[in-house]
Amino acid sequence: MSSKVIHALYDDDDVLLKAVKDVREAHQHIEEVYTPFPVHGLEKAMGIAPTRMAITSFIYGLLGLAFATWFLNLIMIQDWPQNIGGKPSFSFAENMPAFIPIMFEMTVFFAAHLMVITFYMRSKIWPFRKAENPDPRTTDDKFLMEVAVADDNEEFLTSLLKKTGAIEITVNEKH
Repeated sequence: MSSKVIHALYDDDDVLLKAVKDVREAHQHIEEVYTPFPVHGLEKAMGIAPTRMAITSFIYGLLGLAFATWFLNLIMIQDWPQNIGGKPSFSFAENMPAFIPIMFEMTVFFAAHLMVITFYMRSKIWPFRKAENPDPRTTDDKFLMEVAVADDNEEFLTSLLKKTGAIEITVNEKH
């Protein structure tokens, strides 16, 4: 297997989307696509499986709800019960209507913060990490498709990418 990739540069998102579909139909492996903005339908055209991040968010929300319930019971019922506004502090169930806003906010807090951490870990975005963008024009107005090159298909891929409407094609070493 070669350690080369072909970078095909496009100037229109619709042309890029059609090119991704054509390259996939030719049974070629697309390493990555760099775009300046999200392109609707690109992940489906690339064959990327749906994410399971919503499941983790739900689990993190349940964790926040469980923590809030445990913590409120500990501090407001068991450890230091107080008579606030004439409400008795004998049981958690009697005071639960007053605790609902706090429980809701802790659910949202846990889900949001743990999802950010999960996203950064999953995406391997660490502080002070060097960007891996192969062409700075993809942060402005160009789209780049990175296609893996096998030992014998470089010419085939170059001609295929020219047919798909690439404005610039370069062969580079894999980084």
